[in-house]
Amino acid sequence: MSTKKTTLGDCRFYEQKFPNPGDLLMVKVNRIEAQGVYVSLLEYDDREGLILLSELSKRRYRSINKLVKVGRHEVVLVLRVDPVKGYIDLSKRRVSPEDIVKCEEKFSKAKKVHQTVRHIAQKHGMSVEELNRICIWPLYQRYPNALDALKEAAINKTNIFKDLPIAPEVIDSLIADIQLRLTPQALKLRLVIALIQNRLLISSGLDQRSRKSGD
Repeated sequence: MSTKKTTLGDCRFYEQKFPNPGDLLMVKVNRIEAQGVYVSLLEYDDREGLILLSELSKRRYRSINKLVKVGRHEVVLVLRVDPVKGYIDLSKRRVSPEDIVKCEEKFSKAKKVHQTVRHIAQKHGMSVEELNRICIWPLYQRYPNALDALKEAAINKTNIFKDLPIAPEVIDSLIADIQLRLTPQALKLRLVIALIQNRLLISSGLDQRSRKSGD
């Protein structure tokens, strides 16, 4: 098993320790051997996975180096997982162009969240896993992606962190960090969307009260 860490940190992105069969993952190619290509699962604390030679490409190839290169990132599909032995079998040949786009977007968002978490955890003397456990992983259960939740919190933090056991000063740091990462245009757009949603809610409430008074 590989013990080498990337610059992304010391904890997996998600609560579960292993991916599920059928998941799309971003990996880094570590080495190429006779059995296959060994990679690090970037979203799962650099756990090691294996792409068998038969799972590299649908087409015939003369050189593996034309398909994968050491150090390069690849999108793969999880085929089998053995949590007890730590084996993770992967496929590159079963990944479609649409899968690549979807996985790259998901990984980009999760990576930004992880970078923010590392920064805030260090600032407040917490471990990355602790901050993930009390804040980020619950957000992944409530939203399609934790980054979307944090961006929404930059506009309205009241509902986002409701019922989470996280200190107010840590929440403020998270929001400040996300605001720095948002471009002025993106922040302005979210403010406009929040304003429109608020007006729609107010309008809907007034309309309901008007109907009741008419009855």
